[in-house]
Amino acid sequence: MRGELMLEGEEIDLLKRRSVVRELPDDLINEKYVRGEVRIVTEQARYPLSSIPQLLGSGDYLLRPEYQRRRRWSTEKKSRLIESLVMNVPVPPIFLYEYDYSKYEVMDGLQRLSTIRDFYADAFSLQGLVEWEELNGRTYSSLPTSVRAGIDRRYLSSIILLQETARNDTEARILKQLVFERINSGGEKLTPQETRNAVHGGPMNDLCLTLSRHPSLCLTWGIPVGSQGEAGDPDDEEDAELLENDAYREMFDVELVLRFFAFRQDPQYMAKSLRDYFDEYLKRANRFDPALLSQLGDLFKTTIDLVYEVFGERAFWLWRQRNGRWNWLSRPTTVAYDTIMFAFSQRLPQKDLILEHKEELAAKLPSFYEENYSSFAGRYTNPANIISRRELFGDFVDGELRNDRR
Repeated sequence: MRGELMLEGEEIDLLKRRSVVRELPDDLINEKYVRGEVRIVTEQARYPLSSIPQLLGSGDYLLRPEYQRRRRWSTEKKSRLIESLVMNVPVPPIFLYEYDYSKYEVMDGLQRLSTIRDFYADAFSLQGLVEWEELNGRTYSSLPTSVRAGIDRRYLSSIILLQETARNDTEARILKQLVFERINSGGEKLTPQETRNAVHGGPMNDLCLTLSRHPSLCLTWGIPVGSQGEAGDPDDEEDAELLENDAYREMFDVELVLRFFAFRQDPQYMAKSLRDYFDEYLKRANRFDPALLSQLGDLFKTTIDLVYEVFGERAFWLWRQRNGRWNWLSRPTTVAYDTIMFAFSQRLPQKDLILEHKEELAAKLPSFYEENYSSFAGRYTNPANIISRRELFGDFVDGELRNDRR
């Protein structure tokens, strides 16, 4: 049972499987290898640390390509990198993609590069050093001369994916995403949405990034509204508060937008894990026509604004029973979010009537949860549970709207 109101071209047959890969004899596999299909062309370079501020200020290095995470190192973590350089501990290479002649995207290593740049600018003092605790509190310019000269002699290695790796923009994006996924398979674990953002970038992913900064979504999920930049990346000091918010830093806010769109599809598609389902939906939805994406963007904003106007910042809290007493679970939940967003998106033609009854809907919401507690008490995401919650909440809204006949 898909949504009653879907936009033209929105429905996706996610049950279609890729064709089975046929076996090839060794001679054809050898031919494919000789032709260089799916082979990365690279070169290596070494940069003196003292040259990095000038390089990054040249305009030839793009520091925020679309697949970067929203994470910024703490001063302690920056300091540990500098301590490693003082001790001559090997530092992993950065990865660059040459998107134009002698112009590069930073695929991996943004934090290392920006830390070195900031240290040379005396933008932070060393903190939390253990092996060189004598340097705590020092900036670059206040280091002893020998230590400063030692740092200046260090190099940062890079691996550069050359422009000739890809024959066109589409192939370049696919290869960059492939490399990003492989080089990030170890180290700090990516969240599902961080991986999605890197590996399945495209128009729908860009739309989700933009909509994740919509004020009504931020307010209902306890995320600082911050600036309304297109991709929501906080470059200014005034937006540093965003980076303290887990939902923002780990891109859960972007996943919330994606799941709204994905859950408008037929629930039978959700038989696989949610992670796989969202991955597959995003891959397919990235092919949507720009006009459809614009309609979906308007649909999301209208829906979340309506939910916020009716239920306020606590829109996605659950009324639950604990130790024999009923009270609000004082944080938003995806169970409430998925259900309420779907129900309201299906009733936007009745928006004015819903707003007329917003006080009654808000007042009766606790009673609704008490009457249907078994359906909302867990995080069940199988199709039957999803459909049941949608129908129950839809009946609740429709029942209140029918009371309009006075």
